[in-house]
Formats: sequence, C-alpha cells, structure tokens
Amino acid sequence: MCPFCYIGKRRLEQALEQFEHRDEVEIEWKSFQLDPTTKSQPGKNVFQYLAERYGRDIEWSKETHKNVVQMAKEVGLEYNFDKAIIANSFDAHRVSHLAKEKNLGPEFEELLFKSYFTNGKNIADLETLVSLGVEVGLEENKIREVLNGSSFGNAVRQDIAEAQQIGVSGVPFFVFDRKRAISGAQPEEQFLSTLQEMYLDS
Repeated sequence: MCPFCYIGKRRLEQALEQFEHRDEVEIEWKSFQLDPTTKSQPGKNVFQYLAERYGRDIEWSKETHKNVVQMAKEVGLEYNFDKAIIANSFDAHRVSHLAKEKNLGPEFEELLFKSYFTNGKNIADLETLVSLGVEVGLEENKIREVLNGSSFGNAVRQDIAEAQQIGVSGVPFFVFDRKRAISGAQPEEQFLSTLQEMYLDS
C-alpha cells in the first residue's frame, strides 16, 4: 500500500545487482500496516481518498502524487494512482505469509505491488488474491483455506508488534542482520554501502 516501499524494493534490488556477494543475501519480508483501520473502498481511487481525507480537491491530490510517480519512473516502475483501489491489506499479508512458507515470498510481493500500483487490482478481494497466489505457484485450495479461515493472522500481528518493539513507525524499513537499519526509500548507493559494510563485518 505504501508507494515508497515498492520504490525502496527496486533500489535495494539495484544495489544487489552491483553487490558481488548477492547470492549470499537472503531477503525476508515482514508484514506492516500503516493504518490497520483502513476500510476497503473498491469504488474509490487513491486521488479521491487523499482529497477526502485532507479536505482538499482532486487536483491538489493529483499534484501531491506527481513527485512519487516520477520517483517510481526513475527506477522503472509505472504508478497509476487513478486506478489504485483503497483496500485493507490484512488478508494480502496473510497470503504473503503462505507464500513465504512455500519459498515464494519475493515473487508474491512483487506481483502484489504491481497489481496494486500499476494494474489497479483490489488486493482486499478474495478472488483477486487467489488469482495472484496461483500466478506465482501457490495451490488454489491452500489460498482459499487461508482466506476462509484465520491462518497466518497471528503471524501478521506478530510482525507488526516486532516492528513496533524496535521503533518502526513508518515504512519502508530495512533491517540488515538485526544490526543495521535503513529507513525510507534511500538511494541505491546507501543500500550498496551498507551491504558491503555488513559483509566485511560478518
């Protein structure tokens, strides 16, 4: 849901492409909700939502998003905020934990980001999540079992609690070997230097 998370993801990936020990790096995704109370609103895009939330007009909202769209474009991403559907991400996080369990976490996260920011998919919709999960290789019956029950709900809440314990109040937030952290979608040079420093210290 956070546009800077997808941008941060790309910048980390670009740094990894330049890191000679990238094959030794394992990335583990953690769940985080900026606003757990967000209600899914399928008929409303991000421009409308932000305008209403701050009592402004649509033009103000579009102008506010221009810089983010440009930042995304610089790392090869296409953001279509006019298509993006306001949604509660809790169930998407639950499916991401299923994907992680099946060693498909990075693939599912990438598809989830693209589906939300580029393709305008409703990531709170059960059938959409089933379709996305199947696309990365998850079994349909397993996805439905998760979504129709409460599986991985505690795992999502535990991730959020863990983030709060170490002082995370916003995302993206990258933790390296539980020793160093980078907050925000920083330039790829910062990710690369941190990777190099961490490797030398290990």
